Amino acid sequence: MEARLRVLVAEHGVFSRKEALAAGYHDHAIAGLVRSGAWVRVRRGAYVFGDGWVGLTDNQRYAVLCRAAVRQAQTRVVLSHTSSANEYGAPLWECDLTTVHLTRPDERAGRAEAGIVQHRGVIVDGDVILRNGHEVMSATRTALELTLSHDVEHALVEIDYLLHQGFTTLDKLRARYDSMTHWPCSLTTDLVLRLADGRSESVGETRARFLCWAQHLPAPIPNYPIHDERGIEIARVDLAWPALGVFLEFDGKSKYLEHRREGESIVDCVLREKERESRICELTGWRCIRIVWADLYRPAYTAMRIRTLFRQPAA
Repeated sequence: MEARLRVLVAEHGVFSRKEALAAGYHDHAIAGLVRSGAWVRVRRGAYVFGDGWVGLTDNQRYAVLCRAAVRQAQTRVVLSHTSSANEYGAPLWECDLTTVHLTRPDERAGRAEAGIVQHRGVIVDGDVILRNGHEVMSATRTALELTLSHDVEHALVEIDYLLHQGFTTLDKLRARYDSMTHWPCSLTTDLVLRLADGRSESVGETRARFLCWAQHLPAPIPNYPIHDERGIEIARVDLAWPALGVFLEFDGKSKYLEHRREGESIVDCVLREKERESRICELTGWRCIRIVWADLYRPAYTAMRIRTLFRQPAA
């Protein structure tokens, strides 16, 4: 019984109530399995096994939810907007991971359903691709859709990621944007495309760049290379203002977890990062400012700190 359902999970991500009944379970048994945690109800009529669900990240669970919605759709649908971005591994910073976004190729309005938004929109050649075994919007269209459903900062985070990973380019985004004659005009789209920069490597770096723009600071250069006396690149800093002699490093938790060497403690990793900073300052004569997540939520104060460094003379 269970083996048949596990095959369905491996193929489709979920199994339905109808499939569980066909495998020999009855509604009372299904309810008991859900109460015990052996099964997890992803959405009405769609289930997964608890042992596979428990180790999933929030984004992975959202992907399962999206697969359930596609399987239950009564017509052909394509994952779009946030749901499509997730298939590219986008960070989905502060995104709603309880709502599935689908677009109908037939341009008809779908029935209202809890947890699902069905979009209508003209789909042109190249808009729909197959990814992870499912139809999703291309990265270019996905990026533009996000500018219509998100504010500037949130859309910028996802688009910087898509650019950095090479899923799309600014030229492709601008060309597709210019052809969007049937889409609602969006000042957000135009602004995001002007701010987008694939050189940013993390959510924190993109948000720091956005903070600079919003607080009317000079635009920094992302992922700026630092060379030693022999001209050999020895480091890259998150953001830099070479003419002002300042660079910024974003200290997210992942920096010390992902870049920790084998057998190295967190303390040793932090000390190595401080040595790296000192070496950069020695080579360039620049000043360094370090910010953390909390600083991004107090932009005016953080901008004041950066301006203070701008006014200090270089070493």
